[in-house]
Amino acid sequence: MTAPRPGLEPLAHVEAGLGEPLDVGVTPHGHRRVVPIIGGTVAGTRFTGEILPGGADWQIIQPDGWVRIEARYTARARDGTLVSIVSRGVRHGPPEVMSALLAGESPDPAAYRFRTAVSFETAEDGPLSWLNHLIAVSSAIRAPAAVLLDLYEVT
Repeated sequence: MTAPRPGLEPLAHVEAGLGEPLDVGVTPHGHRRVVPIIGGTVAGTRFTGEILPGGADWQIIQPDGWVRIEARYTARARDGTLVSIVSRGVRHGPPEVMSALLAGESPDPAAYRFRTAVSFETAEDGPLSWLNHLIAVSSAIRAPAAVLLDLYEVT
C-alpha cells in the first residue's frame, strides 16, 4: 500500500521588498547575511494583505554556493488580522549565477533553484486560523530589490 500523492494548490503570490543586506561575515555556521524585509504584498484568493516592515531574511552562504534561507516577517490581512510567516529553504545555481544574485543582478530564474517551506501563525480564533494548519511551499525569484514567491498549499 502506498500513501496518497500530495498535490499543490495555488495559495498566494508574495512580493517582499528588501533593504540593503547586512554582511555579518564568516561565522561558525558559514557566511552570514541579514537582509531586511521592508514591506510588500500578499495576493491570494483567501489571503491578501500587506507585508509590514521589520522582518528579515537570515542567510547562510555556504562555500559550495548554496544559500540557506530563513525569512521571518509579518503580514496584515485586509481585515486587519496579523499573520506571522516563516519561510525556510535553499537557493542554488551555477557559481556565475549565484555571484550575479549576490551582486544584486537579475539572472534568468530558470538558471537557479530557489525553494522554501512556508509556515504561518495567526490567532486561532481569527478568520485566517486555517493558515495555522496547512503546509505550504514556494517557488521563488530573487529580484534586485525584492523576493517574489509563488506559494502553494500542499494538499
